[in-house]
Amino acid sequence: MADEVAILTARAIQAEAEIEALEAEIATLQDPQKLLASGIISPQLKSLREENAKLKFQVKHLERNIEKEESTCPDHMISINQIIYDVFALAIKQAYPDVEGATVLIQRGKFADYQCNSAMNICQKLKASGVKIAPQQVGTKIIEQLPNVDFFEKLEVAGAGYINIYLNKKYVARQINSILKNGVRPPRILAKKRVVIDFSSPNIAKEMHVGHLRSTIIGESISRLLEWVGHDVLRLNHLGDWGTQFGMLIAHLQDKFPNYLTVSPPIQDLQAFYKESKVRFDEDEAFKKRAYAAVVQLQKYEPDHLKAWNLICDVSRKEFQKVYDRLGVTIKERGESYYQELMKDIVRELDDKGLTAVEDGRKIMYVDGQKVPLTLVKSDGGFTYDTSDMAAIKQRLNVEKGTWLIYVVDAGQGPHLELIYAAAQAAGLYNPKLIRVEHVAFGVVLGEDKKKFKTRSGDTVRLTDLLNEGLTRAEQKLKEKERDKELTPEELKAAQEAVAYGCIKYADLSHNRNHDYVFSFDKMLDDRGNTAAYLLYAYTRIRSIARTAKVTPEQLKSAIDKDGVVLDHEKEWNLAKCLLRYSEVILKCHDDLLLHSLCDYIYELSTAFTEFYDKCYCVEKDRTTGEIVKVNMGRILLCEATASVISSGFNILGITPVSKM
Repeated sequence: MADEVAILTARAIQAEAEIEALEAEIATLQDPQKLLASGIISPQLKSLREENAKLKFQVKHLERNIEKEESTCPDHMISINQIIYDVFALAIKQAYPDVEGATVLIQRGKFADYQCNSAMNICQKLKASGVKIAPQQVGTKIIEQLPNVDFFEKLEVAGAGYINIYLNKKYVARQINSILKNGVRPPRILAKKRVVIDFSSPNIAKEMHVGHLRSTIIGESISRLLEWVGHDVLRLNHLGDWGTQFGMLIAHLQDKFPNYLTVSPPIQDLQAFYKESKVRFDEDEAFKKRAYAAVVQLQKYEPDHLKAWNLICDVSRKEFQKVYDRLGVTIKERGESYYQELMKDIVRELDDKGLTAVEDGRKIMYVDGQKVPLTLVKSDGGFTYDTSDMAAIKQRLNVEKGTWLIYVVDAGQGPHLELIYAAAQAAGLYNPKLIRVEHVAFGVVLGEDKKKFKTRSGDTVRLTDLLNEGLTRAEQKLKEKERDKELTPEELKAAQEAVAYGCIKYADLSHNRNHDYVFSFDKMLDDRGNTAAYLLYAYTRIRSIARTAKVTPEQLKSAIDKDGVVLDHEKEWNLAKCLLRYSEVILKCHDDLLLHSLCDYIYELSTAFTEFYDKCYCVEKDRTTGEIVKVNMGRILLCEATASVISSGFNILGITPVSKM
């Protein structure tokens, strides 16, 4: 397969370049002083050398196998954008080997399928070295150096050296047939990582509210994405389950349910219980003293106080789990209490490294480039959020062996997390060149008045109330369409939940997470435009086409093996090219963790399908009898491929489609 040979050749050359860069970096680190200054210590250098050896082995392996065909059931989908990038990178390197840093610029074309815009960049670099050449000549020379591949139908140089790229229909058809045969597979990624992702993180004794919605939805979807492409993902729920507030809760529990040690207290509304204890704490000095004393006993792990704490935590856990079950969220609890002993260790370590100082009775740590220091130990001897976050990042790096740490936390926490990351680097906990640590920030949920989303009384919106209202509105919408007359009660309930929860998730994920967004049930339940309601209806309609045509799975399989998809009509061709872009979109989301790109793509794909379906008959019926006269199997296959890709996207977004709506 010529295209695979070209891809593997390009990857081999890139791997050799990466090895050269690594070897150059290692050479600069031979001086112990430079080694120390860079923050890379000898074990990390050893790891770097081992990785270098692995890369060399991989290159040799690629060279030995470059003529071999891929297996009949590949474990990944082709990314056409990556293929084009790879072969053009190879051609540019061969055409202009002496031009350093030549940029490979590939984008979707206005007049062609794709476009390479590297010629002008190369011209500028050549001009700087005293060589004058026209961009058109550069473009032509790049084309001449392209390997003989079968995925280009035509290449032409236009304007200022722009290379217009036209895809080969037979190649695209083969890739669509591969989707039909092998299912929707993830694209190939360069390196699989151990990902530790921190999201949701509600507080014990307080109900989850709309503020937790974004972190939970975004974190779950990112986890699904990274798991699907092959990373080893650990999802963590950093619960607020420790601190001074538990003193007042335990003291209140002891007063209200004095027999709590033998009889489980019937706490139905923990939020009300918290408010009661807070009022007493603010107004009753004697109670406040007892609350502080209870905190001391809890921190000593006194058995009775520990049991009271566990009882309170269990009530919250059960309520949180109800929300997670409704939203299809899977997450492992690891609250602040987990790090209590580890906090002592991190403070001791920072002391030993001479990084701490004492000011006004507090133990702090100054970090270069940061406006404020970390507060590690308060004047009363207690630890802080800074301490627990430092202990957590160390544990995730050293014990969990995380090579990619993700914190899905609101944008307001940006300065705090920046301080934690900088302090961790200063302490030598990780090197940013080797470990990826990042804040996945998100904006605020706004009401339709463009102010922070609250109830009419001004209270924070409880997440359970929001989900319940979504169910009520979804049911009303389905009944307005008289779906209750056509669906069984079970089917109606499934459709109701799919629409309600799907719309809430999609309304969040379809916006750039860095921005605030306006929460509106009316807009998200509208079955027109870029909404989950529209996409769910579209998906259900696509899935029904083969069923209506009475096409069996065996007939579909036979059609794939016999002729597969045929891309003669313009709308068939446009739909197929859109399907092929799925891997490209997945890789983009993988790199920037911005899921609105996936939402935009699914909407674009649904729109392309609608245009195809309007112009291309899949099933022809007798206008008088309504009997099926002809079934175009090639087009039915395009329908099935489209449904499969949409279903894959839905799975990443945490949206559950239904067969009937």
